[in-house]
Amino acid sequence: MTIRLYDTSARQIRDFTPLRPGCVSIYLCGATVQAAPHIGHIRSGLNFDIMRRWFTYRGYDVTFVRNVTDIDDKIITKAAEQGRPWWSIGYENECAFNAAYDALGCLRPTVEPRATGHVPEMIEMMRGLIERGHAYAADGNVYFDVRSFPGYLSLSNQELDNLLQPSGEGETGKRDPRDFAMWKASKPGEPSWETPWGRGRPGWHLECSAMAHKYLGEAFDIHGGGIDLIFPHHENEIAQAKAFGDDFAAYWAHNAWVTMSGEKMSKSLGNSVLVSEMVKHWRPIVLRYYLGTPHYRSMIEYSEEALREAESAFARIEGFIQRVVEKAGPVEPAAEVPPAFAEAMDDDLGVPQALAIVHTTVRQGNSALTADDKESAVARLAEVRAMLGVLGLDPLDERWTGGDGRGEDLHGVVDSLVRLVLEQREAARGRKDYATADAIRDQLQHSGLAIEDTPSGPRWSLS
Repeated sequence: MTIRLYDTSARQIRDFTPLRPGCVSIYLCGATVQAAPHIGHIRSGLNFDIMRRWFTYRGYDVTFVRNVTDIDDKIITKAAEQGRPWWSIGYENECAFNAAYDALGCLRPTVEPRATGHVPEMIEMMRGLIERGHAYAADGNVYFDVRSFPGYLSLSNQELDNLLQPSGEGETGKRDPRDFAMWKASKPGEPSWETPWGRGRPGWHLECSAMAHKYLGEAFDIHGGGIDLIFPHHENEIAQAKAFGDDFAAYWAHNAWVTMSGEKMSKSLGNSVLVSEMVKHWRPIVLRYYLGTPHYRSMIEYSEEALREAESAFARIEGFIQRVVEKAGPVEPAAEVPPAFAEAMDDDLGVPQALAIVHTTVRQGNSALTADDKESAVARLAEVRAMLGVLGLDPLDERWTGGDGRGEDLHGVVDSLVRLVLEQREAARGRKDYATADAIRDQLQHSGLAIEDTPSGPRWSLS
């Protein structure tokens, strides 16, 4: 068994070899909490949730760090515009991100550090970089000298002479316009912290290098994030960490965007779809299926039609599960996933290929039900549950039914009410009042329920 991952730094798929046998350490660039999350934000957390689950299934002890950037220019600007404390903006949106992760079934990280909680670690790193000749202070700012680090831009494969480094307001005193800010001098009214070089606040890139060092040490296995972070963020993280003396990440994994009309989903473009709104119209497990089943390195072009297709595909899986459970009772997941599913997941987390195995197994199970082969149907359901569990998509898991039993109780209440209405429909059909029977069926469908007439009686499911 060998897991293989596409390593952005190597530009190829590589066999995964952990730094410590049996353990995997992952650092994921998490939310910048200047606004509530749209589905493009959450895709990254969901993709790396699936990665984490697969490593766990394969027997690894996973340490998963996902940071929160709770201070930046946009947060400060929004706080000033709204007349609110900067930290209240950040905390409100941090809670919104966590609610979105929870809604879509993402496991909580091992640790979720905030940038503002790690200023001492940032000061320590800046001091070390200045002492080693890789950084310098100017006008209360601290900059990284990019020419001092020969490996700079190896991740994004750019030429230094052609580089245009993004710069923010107040970044004065640079020796080279391509140098980047690790620490920004304070402005009147802005939040600030005391340092040996004056009061100021963190630069975006420094925080992740410092937090990865604190929680994962000088070297760790995988650093993840969206492809938009390759430059400048991840490139600058590498420069800081390696110039400080860390080996840093052994593998770099990046997920692609969710797009609308071919453009990256972004609030600045006005084309974002908030998770808090989406879950009002789509079941969260369907959203997880929609966002999590394409390959993590493939773009997702958002459309309601694509979401409806995902909903229909998942409904076919749920329909099979429901029919087997009705016939045979509860079925526990198999101890192992089918070999073809495991082979697909081992190959750079090939979820689309793995999902094809799920649907093939569902078709085999449906054929067994048609042939009244209860034993085979139960075996196929056990395999389906094992595979869906790895993807965080098992509808029978307590995550989706409600760990306190309330979800199952609610299903029972709905089932009783629907069956009462179906009995009325059957009575109407018995007296050949087909107009009333059809009207009852149509009303149930309008309410979001699909009715299937079977030899054993009518069956309902969510449409």
